[in-house]
Amino acid sequence: METVRERHPLTVVLKHRRWTATSFLRQVADRHSKLGYGGMASRREKVSRWISGTATPGITSQYAMAHLLQVPRGEVDARGWPDWLLLAIRDDRTILESPWTPAGSVTVLREVGGPVDRRGFLIASTGTLAAMVAQWGTAEPASAATQVGRRISSEVATQLDVRLAALRHLDDELGGGHVYDAATTEIRIIRRLLAETTHSEQVGRRLYSAAAEACRLAGWCAYDSGYHAEAERQFVAALRAAGSAGDTTTGATVHAFWANARYTGGDPRGALHLLEAALASAGVISSPRVIAMLYARKARAHSVAGEATASYRAVDQALAAYSKAGAPAEDLPAVYWVTAGELHQAAGSAALALGEPKRALVHFGEAVRDASAGEIGTGGHRGDSAIHLARRAEAHLALGELDAAVEVAERVLELMGGVESARGSSTLAELRGGLREHQDAAVVRSFLGLTA
Repeated sequence: METVRERHPLTVVLKHRRWTATSFLRQVADRHSKLGYGGMASRREKVSRWISGTATPGITSQYAMAHLLQVPRGEVDARGWPDWLLLAIRDDRTILESPWTPAGSVTVLREVGGPVDRRGFLIASTGTLAAMVAQWGTAEPASAATQVGRRISSEVATQLDVRLAALRHLDDELGGGHVYDAATTEIRIIRRLLAETTHSEQVGRRLYSAAAEACRLAGWCAYDSGYHAEAERQFVAALRAAGSAGDTTTGATVHAFWANARYTGGDPRGALHLLEAALASAGVISSPRVIAMLYARKARAHSVAGEATASYRAVDQALAAYSKAGAPAEDLPAVYWVTAGELHQAAGSAALALGEPKRALVHFGEAVRDASAGEIGTGGHRGDSAIHLARRAEAHLALGELDAAVEVAERVLELMGGVESARGSSTLAELRGGLREHQDAAVVRSFLGLTA
């Protein structure tokens, strides 16, 4: 996948309309005048400042833009800059506005089954996110057999589950960059089965559940590769498909992965909204591991928001939920990786974000000692293992323990070999940046020199 990403909605609007900054500003200035707002300067550097975030267009300039882009003026006021620009990106409208019905889910699956959307920003504003969460609770599950083509049996759904399990484990070894295309192939297959075959209501619901998991996996792969717009499109599609399946547990899993994208994207409040909505259905979630995962993500979201008490409370709730879990074989196949070690890794990351490296190392140590998680407590996912170890190295750095930090950093490099993960590469770059602050120490200087 390419590493160049479009991070601002205005960049995407200009690209899709094939406008230069100058031609765009000229048209906006013309609308500004015709709408009665007076003259408007159209120096092209305005656009670069708007995209970089060093300046925000005045409200009348935004109204003129909205008029040009055919976005209702009320949306400018309701969503704010730059979120309202997302409504001008036509290919997102079907994803965000289709009805929460089985037919609507099939329509959305058609939209997300293609090549990766390479934009690097999240597509849902705070208001849109809240609407999605509310609609999830009222989604209409499939309630009748479908009669449109050749009949398929439950064996087809079983084979799809087997294929998706294989992709999850392939992602563990290779990272999202290698698995995304395979996941979207599964989406296309499942959509065609939903739309073009005769099947019972039970089989139909299993197909929608498989679609939800395929989209969830594709969303994770896109997120892992740094394509946040595509990740969110896939998570929306996954949530819709889970609603059509009447599958609360898979829907809760989608909420957890989507929340991860929100808090790492700088929106811990949006992440908490997703997690609290999922936890409101805890009584009907069939997997203790899913509940534990939701609380672990809640701990991370609170830590990003700087809310230590709430974060540590969520850690305790995650561990308590996990204590009720049975063997992985008895649980939802998609959460085999949720172990006590994984939960301690999340707790350690939360403590590190809250400025408590000693507390973080206690949790990282517990992760290593967790027998079910193996050496590093991430259920076998090499990219995540590397990221967790990098955080452990950061904790040692924060305490001035340079030998320990370098020892862990060497293990990070070993794990990252052959894994295509933008998250992992970014984490490694941040770790090297932290080490460079201590390059006067021989052990650090040697490591940086060998890994330049």
